[in-house]
Amino acid sequence: MIMKTKLCLSIALSALVFIGSKAQKSQSAKIVLINNSDLELPQKAISIKRNLLNAKGTEKSFPVLLQKSDTIPAQLNDLNGDGKWDELFFVADFSANEKKTVELKWSNVDPKFTVKTSVRFGKREAENLPVQPVTDEVLMANQVYKKLGFQKYQTDGPTWENDKAGFRHYLDGRNSKDVFGKKTPGITPEDVGINSKGAVEDNYHQMHDWGRDIFPVGTSAGLGGYGLLVGNEINRLGILINDTINNVEKTTFKIVSEGPVNSVLNYKYQNWQASGNKYQVQETASIWPGMYGYKNTVSLSGLKGNETLVIAFSNINNQNPLQVIDAGDYVCFILHDKLTYERQWILGTAIILPKDAYLGYTEAPKTGKLTNSYLIKMSTKNNQPISYYPIAGWELSADPNFRDPAYFTNYVTTLAKQLSAKIEVKISK
Repeated sequence: MIMKTKLCLSIALSALVFIGSKAQKSQSAKIVLINNSDLELPQKAISIKRNLLNAKGTEKSFPVLLQKSDTIPAQLNDLNGDGKWDELFFVADFSANEKKTVELKWSNVDPKFTVKTSVRFGKREAENLPVQPVTDEVLMANQVYKKLGFQKYQTDGPTWENDKAGFRHYLDGRNSKDVFGKKTPGITPEDVGINSKGAVEDNYHQMHDWGRDIFPVGTSAGLGGYGLLVGNEINRLGILINDTINNVEKTTFKIVSEGPVNSVLNYKYQNWQASGNKYQVQETASIWPGMYGYKNTVSLSGLKGNETLVIAFSNINNQNPLQVIDAGDYVCFILHDKLTYERQWILGTAIILPKDAYLGYTEAPKTGKLTNSYLIKMSTKNNQPISYYPIAGWELSADPNFRDPAYFTNYVTTLAKQLSAKIEVKISK
């Protein structure tokens, strides 16, 4: 992955003393975190905005969160790219109705927490040039794979992962979402998708110690890709592999943040042509440890009023009934079968969506630009973000119980209830 430290450092008491001696004590704060639900919340994501903290003079400092003798790994995210961090991000475990008090200190020394999230993105500008790691990209409508005559992106586009699972976005114009099955919690190698000469190579559909790409996508949009229903016409965001011109005039991609407990990716789609209209789209993917999935957020503008966002849920290789289950603030779409290539392994897939925007679902047609999927209808308004969670539980992952359909269903619905639970944050300086 790009610009990350893979050093895993457990912070012993001596390290805490050292960090404490370098801390800016005047900027410290007490943070009280309250789980008001009756649920246990393992590795619950917490985001605290900058304006809630005394952040003056912290631009070159590192956050240290102390709970008694323990240190909670944390990071700062600059989400709007202005050079100043916008949020303090960390994950923490909560028992039911637990009240947790932590102390925020600032250190001049990077504590180097164990890396549990990452992003990998590389590209080449010509077929005879080696792939280079980059953090952003601009793709114009005529720069897609078929028009170029070669694949310019490592793994067809960015991949992101945590300690449980990995995912992939086809940036080459298709905008599908794919799944990497992980067998180990460590971050996968940097050279996945390139050979020893630095050329793009599909070497991730074979099994490795870490795992492999396990999910067939075809002409679906994969697990959590999307389109727009305008009237009765289904429009795919992007194209298929043999198309030579994109229906998106300009695609901009950027790795917003890559850290030990959170990685964030952003996509902007300018002038997406759909049913004779032009739409603007913002998309953000955010992943943190502990969850067999990630959070995806989409917002559109240019809507006329007769549009419905459709989230694609691939049903390739599925032979079992679809489950649609309410859980907490969400509705869960769940499939469990040998959903992998050639039906070789059991894979559970799910999408967890906000109940208040859910409008039902339909099946995609057998032919066309978006097929082999359930299309989940979501109400959408101009510049109104919709967040949902693609989930993938592979039987060869760290949790072999995913081979049991009831276990996977319970995992998904429990996760949805945990995502519904809110943590109350109180800060004293």
